[in-house]
Amino acid sequence: MNQPDITCFDTKAILIFGGGGHGKTLIDLIRAQGAYQIAGIIDDNIPAGTRIMDVPVLGGSDKLAETAALGVKLAANAVGGIGNVDARIRVFDFLEEHGFLCPNLIHPSAWVEPGATLEGGVQVLPLAYVGSEVSIGFGTLLNIGAIAAHDDRIGKVVNLSPNATLAGNVILEDYVQIGMCASVNIGIRVGKRAQIGNGATVKSDVPPGGRVHAGTIWPLPRHPHPYGHLAQEEDSHNQEQEKQHVS
Repeated sequence: MNQPDITCFDTKAILIFGGGGHGKTLIDLIRAQGAYQIAGIIDDNIPAGTRIMDVPVLGGSDKLAETAALGVKLAANAVGGIGNVDARIRVFDFLEEHGFLCPNLIHPSAWVEPGATLEGGVQVLPLAYVGSEVSIGFGTLLNIGAIAAHDDRIGKVVNLSPNATLAGNVILEDYVQIGMCASVNIGIRVGKRAQIGNGATVKSDVPPGGRVHAGTIWPLPRHPHPYGHLAQEEDSHNQEQEKQHVS
């Protein structure tokens, strides 16, 4: 997944690949950013001629070559891929094959510190924050209100859902997905293709391909107890009894 070398194209015209909910979000973002003019939408499942937020659907993916020939070589991947990262990867690969470049799209209400590094195709939605010395790989999405604190290292095609929070020095390997309102503690590493569910709290490294379920704390306790702190009191009591028995 590399950005193609483009020498002659319209630097203001951009195509949106995908006319669903994320596509609508990107239409508003691009209009708010003011750097590009939307040339149209490509979507295999929406009839050509349909208008979405007053943007025309040009047709399916078979229209890419024709559009590129007209000098449109910028594109935005509007397939969010949450729950299915391969769908988003396939779109990026398809756009690359047809010579399209994916620029960074950053909403004016988001804040990206000047020391942060963003590769191509990164999308930063409203009210998101990218901290000092953060690096973000190609095609990653920071959704509404997502936070990446200082010195985070975020791989390619990662998805941070709305209000997901990364503390400092976190490493997210490629294709990681972080659910809504989930939090990852300082210095944690989340392995390639791991999935963190909505509202989860991650306090220890997650292996590649690992899954942390929604609303849970990782790592899971070795002996879950329905009454929380009472379990600790019970364990202490049992340990004391064992000591007395041994003596």
